Amino acid sequence: MKSVATLFEQASKTRLHAYAPYSKFSVGACLETATGELFSACNVENASYGLCVCAESSAIAAMVAAGSNKEIKQIMVVVSGPGVSAPCGGCRQRLNEFAKPEAIIHLCDLEGAHETYSLGELLPHAFGPEDVFPSLNKEPVKQ
Repeated sequence: MKSVATLFEQASKTRLHAYAPYSKFSVGACLETATGELFSACNVENASYGLCVCAESSAIAAMVAAGSNKEIKQIMVVVSGPGVSAPCGGCRQRLNEFAKPEAIIHLCDLEGAHETYSLGELLPHAFGPEDVFPSLNKEPVKQ
């Protein structure tokens, strides 16, 4: 697995490219796949706030577009701060599509605040493919 410092450097560098003219809240994300590939992205705002794209979502899209291994082992989310911010609910759900509950989520700001969680901690009782397709469950479906 890549070091936290490597992920932080990539996410911080990408955060500089964020388009956040409305909130001034710049976010960079860098995810690592199960095969060690890194994908970084930043948030992109829009005057119609519903059309904003989060950094985490953009990094996932870059991973998918690259045809890479699609299992996320860890992700670093760097915000302009002060303090850390967890991924929004939509990004937690997107992460759940490509990561196991034990995937590592690092949350940092530019001033040294750092918290680490598993995806399972940030999204307990997640809704996933096995809920849509019960045959994917390893355990029998409860009636």
